[in-house]
Amino acid sequence: MTPLTYVYGIVVSDRKPSVARVPAGVPGASAVRLLDMGRGRYLAAADVTAREYGEGAINGRLSNLEWVSRAAMAHEAVLEAFAPRATVLPMKLFTIYTSDDRAIADASRDRTRIDALVKRVGGHDEFGIRVVLHRAKAARRAAPGGAKKTASGIAYLTRKKAQRDAATERTAHARDTVADLYDRLARRARLARRRAPGELPVEGGPLLLDAAFLVPRAKAKTFRGAVAREARALARHGYGVTLTGPWPPYTFVQD
Repeated sequence: MTPLTYVYGIVVSDRKPSVARVPAGVPGASAVRLLDMGRGRYLAAADVTAREYGEGAINGRLSNLEWVSRAAMAHEAVLEAFAPRATVLPMKLFTIYTSDDRAIADASRDRTRIDALVKRVGGHDEFGIRVVLHRAKAARRAAPGGAKKTASGIAYLTRKKAQRDAATERTAHARDTVADLYDRLARRARLARRRAPGELPVEGGPLLLDAAFLVPRAKAKTFRGAVAREARALARHGYGVTLTGPWPPYTFVQD
């Protein structure tokens, strides 16, 4: 049976990159190869079978979260292998064509958009920032003193109201805090985007910020340093800041 062509993404480089150390890719795929589109553009591709990756086969396995997760991680691993030495334009998971020629033809028809994306993200990497609020720590930090015993019901109710008011104020302050953080980091990046909160639970507290920043590679060290300073300052007030990356510019190749 004629294999299908699985495409991970477009790799842009003046010289054809080596695939010697590129990982195997999605389960059941052949070794990764590069399809030459001309002008330093290559499709990172592999052979897959219709039995495993035909439309019906994929639709039947989308409910298998373990399989989808393995495929997604393998897809990303291939792109990340090229990212340090080239500009990478990721394709969506399960981008599949009936042949190499069809894959090249489809990408070539989109050349204007591809050129615009290369201009946008070339020489840049994506970094992710997540901010959570550790409520108990923030409350202790904001409290003027330890809880005092009260002898009357009125005093108890007054104290509870003060606690609710303080919690409301902390929530409003938290929104302002992360908005200011986002603005400061965005000024250090070429592009920045907030992402919608994910469905997975976040360890440590509510997720206040999930954002991506497109950072010039020449300024990556400076950006990391700025994030580290922000994280130390915010930690004293009960915030947890997590930096991830560098990654291929997944967020910034989406229209």
